[in-house]
Amino acid sequence: MPADEIRGAVHGTAPVPLSVLDLVTVGAGSTASDALRTSVELARLTEARGFHRYWVAEHHSMPGVASSSPAVILANLAAHTDRIRLGSGGVMLPNHAPLVIAEQFGTLEAMAPGRIDLGLGRAPGTDGATAAALRRSDTLNEGADDFPQQLAELTRFLDDDFPDGHPYARIHAIPGPVQGSTPGGVQSAHRPVIWLLGSSGFSAQLAGMLGLPFAFAHHFSAQNTIPALDLYRETFRPSEVLAEPYALIGVSALATDDEAEAGRQVRATALNMLRLRMGRPGLFPDPEDAARHEFSPMEEEFAASFTRNIVHGTADEVRAGLDDLQKRTGADELMLTSHAHRGELRLRSYELIADAYGLPAA
Repeated sequence: MPADEIRGAVHGTAPVPLSVLDLVTVGAGSTASDALRTSVELARLTEARGFHRYWVAEHHSMPGVASSSPAVILANLAAHTDRIRLGSGGVMLPNHAPLVIAEQFGTLEAMAPGRIDLGLGRAPGTDGATAAALRRSDTLNEGADDFPQQLAELTRFLDDDFPDGHPYARIHAIPGPVQGSTPGGVQSAHRPVIWLLGSSGFSAQLAGMLGLPFAFAHHFSAQNTIPALDLYRETFRPSEVLAEPYALIGVSALATDDEAEAGRQVRATALNMLRLRMGRPGLFPDPEDAARHEFSPMEEEFAASFTRNIVHGTADEVRAGLDDLQKRTGADELMLTSHAHRGELRLRSYELIADAYGLPAA
């Protein structure tokens, strides 16, 4: 597998390749249709500005996040883009049968050959009750504990290489390699690139042992970033996929023309997360609602802790914050996720960051 399917090009003065993580945020007063249209605009904008990849994260039962079906969203984005890599950040594998994911992402690979990433996580991406409904099981830990086995099964479906005698040896994920070995068949040499995602050491170590690229969720687990990246690099074994470790980190970043506006949006982001942690998820709040909310001392402490890891402010401030973060972590790529009440603010944030680094003009 060519290394450039994983490693991106550095543009302008950015320290490493820049990419996008999209949660398809739905703000109060807007619809899921509005958010999905913003995602198309954002994918086209960031492709034009030289961002390397565009990932969509799987979440469920959250009114403010319209990304419950990454494969469906990615198919739409593939129809509106030409070059940018598209992928999941990630698919929560324990929620799905591996064959289903192999079929979905094999279909995406057929739609956008050589552009598809399959980022996989082992968390549910939702609350326990919703996870039970997705998995039709009350044993929620079973999926996470079985993740290495599920990953191995998914990989064999993607490569169509179950050994003779295996119960699945005569089952094929289609579109997939079997079409190339069928009389008269011609099949692309590409298959989706597998990434492992994590917010702790488990997936970091597994990715290292398997020689796979690794994506760490710095945006909500910043205290674990450096230990997880160190563990990944220490346990890395060269593979057919990678000769050396390659790790990106997800970073919450918001640049605005007005520094005060960045502060207002970040305050709303904190309220949004607070409601989620309290089991009351809703639409992304209007900053005016956030300004009116009376934070208790405990809530204020949570908000301060959460927003401490959001790189926000003017374009120059965000650029400086991202540069510092990359130096501290040694990340090979920065994947930026911008949260704001209105879609146009998210679009503007990526424009400002691209301008700050001198990325190619749209």
